[in-house]
Amino acid sequence: MSEPRDRWRSRTRFILAAVGCAVGLGNIWRFPYIAYTSGGGAFMIPYLVALVTAGVPLLLLEFAVGQRFQRAAPGALRAVHPRAEWIGWWAAGVSLVIVVYYAVIMAWAWDYLVFSTRLGWGADPGAFFRERFLRISAGPGEMGSLNLAVLAGLAVTWLAMYWILARGLQRVGAVVLWTVPLPLVLLAVLVVRGITLPGAAEGLAYYLTPDFHALLDPKVWLAAYGQVFFSVGIGWGIMIAYASYRPPDTDVGNNAFITALVDGGVSYFAGFAVFSTVGYLALQQGVAVPDAVASGFGLAFVAYPAAISAMPFGAPVFGVIFFLMLLTLGIDSAFAMVEAVIAALRDRFKLSKQRAAAYACAAGFLLGLPFTFAGGYHWMDIVDHWASVWGLAMVALLQCVAVGWFFPIETLRSYINEVSDFRVGRWWSLSIRWVTPG
Repeated sequence: MSEPRDRWRSRTRFILAAVGCAVGLGNIWRFPYIAYTSGGGAFMIPYLVALVTAGVPLLLLEFAVGQRFQRAAPGALRAVHPRAEWIGWWAAGVSLVIVVYYAVIMAWAWDYLVFSTRLGWGADPGAFFRERFLRISAGPGEMGSLNLAVLAGLAVTWLAMYWILARGLQRVGAVVLWTVPLPLVLLAVLVVRGITLPGAAEGLAYYLTPDFHALLDPKVWLAAYGQVFFSVGIGWGIMIAYASYRPPDTDVGNNAFITALVDGGVSYFAGFAVFSTVGYLALQQGVAVPDAVASGFGLAFVAYPAAISAMPFGAPVFGVIFFLMLLTLGIDSAFAMVEAVIAALRDRFKLSKQRAAAYACAAGFLLGLPFTFAGGYHWMDIVDHWASVWGLAMVALLQCVAVGWFFPIETLRSYINEVSDFRVGRWWSLSIRWVTPG
């Protein structure tokens, strides 16, 4: 006999878990570097368009489908249409692929937590990250040697996720009560310090001043939609799984809007911390802001350590606290991605929570091992592009087609309005059918 379905103990815990899933490394690490490589301020326009036209409508869809049908993504989409189950499995697969390299970034954060005690990155955080810490190889064809420090951090990350997930939803709910609000306080401190650094004004000008020529580049728009999918949690199967743990007669609309707006706000806010620091680095190096640091995964591991080192006092203490909070932000999103896989396995194969968690975490750890080598950095960049941009976008598109064209979408909109505190108009149905897929 299968175990009874988990339930969130309160709406507050559900919202915090959904926000924790959305507000993670995607905001603190990925959003600034995507904005940095997509024209700075110009990126904000397509990002806001993507949030309104895709983020909110799809979040409403996923919350509604999961809560109404009380199943994870494969089962919920099977209820939408018998031939749509594979879309849910694709979503779970994308979640697993992304959390594999996401956990590696968390492994870096574990190592930087140790480095923070003595500001081990020295006077040049960029060179330290590339040459001394990761020892990045010349290209993806040169895997190089195993990085034992990253391997150890990866093991700690997956053990922590198993410890949380194997104990069930109530452990998750208890964890997010602390891991969601505290990092935001520390981010605010970092922003205040960043904007007071010399050169911060130039960095913020690059962030806030749009280059309208960049809006003509399709890659900028693709990056904006990919970032919304990555950050808000659309197309992973996560939000469907989380919503399935809510009673069918509880609010959908408010929860979706709160999650999307908080996520977008934190992303925008985090940009102030990064770009003010990049402006400071540009001044110190005597170069233009776009040339101050190398783009990519390492931006947060270059810009943020530079800001910490610039603290007038208590820099090591703040560094330890910051990277610990970075880890708590990351763990919320990471165990949400794994939960999407666990929920799908449990619904389909009637596994216990402990066994499903063990299978998912073991698979994630083993698949992440290649990224702990010197050439793994290059492969992470490749996988990130295909999984987080194309993989998530295709899941989102197929969900729109399944719900918009092979299911009575007005019935689903009526359900949202019946259980929500405010009504969702026909704009939502039109968005799912026409605007969002376009």
